[in-house]
Amino acid sequence: MGKPSKKRSIADKVRKTKTSTEIKNNPFEVKINRKKFDVLGRKSKHDVGLPGVSRSKSIKKRKETLLKEYQLKNKSNKLIDRRLGEYDSKIAPEDKILQRFAMERQRAHERKDVYNLNEEEELTHFGQSLSEIEKFTNMVNSDDESEERGILSAELTAAHFGGGGGLLRKKTSGDEGGPKAKSRQELIEDLIHKSKQEKRERQVQKEEAQELTEKLDEDWKSIQALMVQKKPKAQQEEKQEEEKPKLEEYDMMVRELGFEMKAQPSEKLKNPEEVAREEREKLQKLEADRLKRMMGDEGEAEGTRHKGHMSADDLNDGFVLDKHVKNTLAYEDGKWNIEEESAEDKGEGDEEGEGSDDEEEEDDNKEGADSNEEDADSSEEEDGHSDLESERESEDEVEEDEGEEPGAKAKKSLSEEERKAQQEAAKAELPYTFAAPESYGDVKKLLRGHTPENQRLIVARTQKSNHPSLAVGNKPKLQKLVDFLLEYFGELACSSPPELTTIDKLIPELYTLCQMFPEEACKSMQTIISDAAQSMEEDAEVKRHAAFPTLDMLIHLKVTALLFPTSDFRHPVTTPALLYIGQALTKCPVRSLQDVTSGLVLCCLAVEYVSFSKRFLPELINFLTGTLHLAVQDKSSPGYIVIPPFRASGKHSNLLVLSDSESWKSWDNKSQLPLSATQHLALKDLEGDHFKLTCVSTCMDLVKRCCLLYSDLASFRHIFQPIRTLLSQHLSSQLLPEPLKALQTEILEVINNTPAALSRLVFDKKKPVPLKLFTPKIVEVFDYGKKRGVTKEEKEKERVRHKYKREFKGALREIRKDTRFLAREKLSEVMNRDAERKRKVKELFGSLATQEGEWKAMKRKKRK
Repeated sequence: MGKPSKKRSIADKVRKTKTSTEIKNNPFEVKINRKKFDVLGRKSKHDVGLPGVSRSKSIKKRKETLLKEYQLKNKSNKLIDRRLGEYDSKIAPEDKILQRFAMERQRAHERKDVYNLNEEEELTHFGQSLSEIEKFTNMVNSDDESEERGILSAELTAAHFGGGGGLLRKKTSGDEGGPKAKSRQELIEDLIHKSKQEKRERQVQKEEAQELTEKLDEDWKSIQALMVQKKPKAQQEEKQEEEKPKLEEYDMMVRELGFEMKAQPSEKLKNPEEVAREEREKLQKLEADRLKRMMGDEGEAEGTRHKGHMSADDLNDGFVLDKHVKNTLAYEDGKWNIEEESAEDKGEGDEEGEGSDDEEEEDDNKEGADSNEEDADSSEEEDGHSDLESERESEDEVEEDEGEEPGAKAKKSLSEEERKAQQEAAKAELPYTFAAPESYGDVKKLLRGHTPENQRLIVARTQKSNHPSLAVGNKPKLQKLVDFLLEYFGELACSSPPELTTIDKLIPELYTLCQMFPEEACKSMQTIISDAAQSMEEDAEVKRHAAFPTLDMLIHLKVTALLFPTSDFRHPVTTPALLYIGQALTKCPVRSLQDVTSGLVLCCLAVEYVSFSKRFLPELINFLTGTLHLAVQDKSSPGYIVIPPFRASGKHSNLLVLSDSESWKSWDNKSQLPLSATQHLALKDLEGDHFKLTCVSTCMDLVKRCCLLYSDLASFRHIFQPIRTLLSQHLSSQLLPEPLKALQTEILEVINNTPAALSRLVFDKKKPVPLKLFTPKIVEVFDYGKKRGVTKEEKEKERVRHKYKREFKGALREIRKDTRFLAREKLSEVMNRDAERKRKVKELFGSLATQEGEWKAMKRKKRK
């Protein structure tokens, strides 16, 4: 009994402490803020309650909004209760349940009764009930049809709708002493007979009217020609123009807009696969046509078929009605004569061929045209006989043309000689489809023996016939074709004489392949350039000197410039090619005119490579300076430094010096360096001097292009100083032709007109920005207190400014309260987490201590 008493005493103490802490509802402490009047749509900011209640409300509101946002801050999903009235505290729970139940029942009713018809409503059609219509009480008799439906006689109306009583009474009252009155069945039969008779009479009248109309039309056509007066066409046209009213400017503009050409729908853009498929189908079709002609087939090609006459009623849908020949059967001497008739038909077909069919088609077309012309004449007669003469003239012309066509359309079979000539011409043509070559030998067999244009066609047709989108194995085949074409270019360049025209024709097809397979083309060209550079390095190490690149390598360098961009800062193909050109111009010594020619070709390629990027190549300027040095006679005091691979004096330092001082007079300035001179060169004395002058002219032209290219460099004068010394001091005293003197003058003008040194870039002069000072700015204020006599606008500004400051301070205050609230919540979370962790640690330590004690006890027992 003692224990329950203790529990009661503890509960009493708790109740006393709670009642002591509760705030008593003193009516004098309740704060009430009354509103003067209610405004619709405005939220109420007035609170009613005890002191401190507003703070608890704000904390409660923050817990409902800010705390929930904080708790869901990094959550990827959330559950929103969309039940009716879930977040509306003004609705009682019972009302929520009733409203939800009513809404659920309404949804179920709507889904259930969408297609159900209410049985109480009566369905009608044109005012009649469907239930009565379904009984089929008022059926229509389709046999008794007439044109005047709805017109009923009085007797029929009285018999059917009046019941026949009135009609019977009328008959019996008028004929009391006569014969016996007719029964109802007899009266109905009489009515049916009368109605059929009336219908027959109406039909007869209609047929008579039709016959009279046709007769009148025929009589009118016979006298129509007498009524028309024949006049010349010019008078008719003048009369028509006079009768036509003059159009106003607005009407003319409207008609012009009506006759303007409208935009036509364009065809669908095709992707590369569709284009390749269409091109292959076209080539296959042409190849099949060629093979057909080569085999001597006389069938006409589709493009040479004769197009027959088209009538006005033709729909142009490609439908042709073939002639159906019916053979008549005959029985003679106990046997059928079908074979004889079929043989006769065959003989006639062999003799006549297709000419009879054409003639029959022309006769049919004539009949259709005649019928169309008769219809047109009848329509014009109704319109007023305006163009009778022009119609007749056009008819005469058509008849004359049609009379000439049958003889022209007759087809003649080809003779044996013409057929053989056609076969030979088809055999001489190039095939339209080619298989992709598997090796370089296949390429040579495919292209050798053809003209340059035919070789281009062969490569183009091979590419179209084996497009990568048409089959799986076509891509590696065409990739191999890139390597084969580059190798073929080298062989053409090394032949004697070099076939440069063929290379020029094949370069566009190689460009197309490079666009399709850029990586494969890049690897192939890199391999060629790296092999050439490696062989040059080996020759330089072994022989102490390297030879200039041959013509095939020069062609490959030219193709590189055409296939790949040369203006890139760094490119996997053009950059190695440019380095190879510089290596060749530096390490290859000049020992003959053939070497000079190869070097000048390399210089032309180098200028072409740097024309867009304007990259400076010192090897180019050095080789051009050395080439001009080879043309100087007196080398005792040059005034400039000669850099290898050239020598200031020696065995090969006078290669371009003229052997005859008068040979320049017969030199043609239009001559150019031939590329074949890079392989072999055999010249006589006069030809040698002319070739030397051509080399000097080419070198000076390259110098001019380099001056224009590098004129923007700051050290331009210093770079071109040796060339300026050569042209102004050494080559000016020699005898040069007039074209070379003019070119020399132009180069010197470009060098002299360039400024010696360019001005450096400097910043624009401007007033320096003063440093910020820490001296306070003092502003004297003479107006204190409330201002008097200000305007209404200033008062409004002051009021808005005061309201803005108040709202701003309130917003800052609320932000600070929100921050403190979040800080408290975060701190409470950390404390709860630490407390939970401490509790779990204590539990673990306790469990471990218990286990340790049990283990020690077990150990003691074992010892005992």
